[in-house]
Amino acid sequence: MITVYGDEKSGNCYKIKLTLHLLNIEYQWQVVDLMKGETRTSAFLAKSPQGKLPIIELTDGGVLAESNAIIGYLASHSALIPEDEFDKALMYQWMFYEQYTHEPCIAVARFIQLYQNMPVERQAEYDALHAKGEKILSLLDQQLSGNSFIIGSQFTLADIALYAYTHVADEGGFDLSHYDNINNWLERVTQQSGYVSMFG
Repeated sequence: MITVYGDEKSGNCYKIKLTLHLLNIEYQWQVVDLMKGETRTSAFLAKSPQGKLPIIELTDGGVLAESNAIIGYLASHSALIPEDEFDKALMYQWMFYEQYTHEPCIAVARFIQLYQNMPVERQAEYDALHAKGEKILSLLDQQLSGNSFIIGSQFTLADIALYAYTHVADEGGFDLSHYDNINNWLERVTQQSGYVSMFG
């Protein structure tokens, strides 16, 4: 059975949980408390030298890190990955966008507010992230104009990747109320068979 090492509040860890549920794959969850330094223990570093969450451990002892790589592995040959090569490339395009542009902004602002309780020394960074984040959310809202899902009519890993932190963006101080396309998309994601909430 697959073992997931994760923090329940983490969007990156939630991607794994959501993908496993959507695919009806059995797993066990091993809680790792980031704020207590549990990712820096020798036992954890032996599995994940980068000391990052999430990771999965397979029954044969293989360990895989990086959330989007993990969900790509889990969803191999499933309907979550398009068969059409161009559509597949579009899916990866948005998954790369999520990790290199969306997550470093939306997730970091949420970390500062939710995990760190708004330390004074990070206020300027937080404000800068908000200015950038509104542009990121506007682009996502534009992409969803006329599209049911991120790349069109098919629900893919790109939706899972972007849903994870977008649906809790308010916990980082972002107001989603004026992004109609995003809100409609968030609702459609919850209607997928096997959907589970972050704390479900």
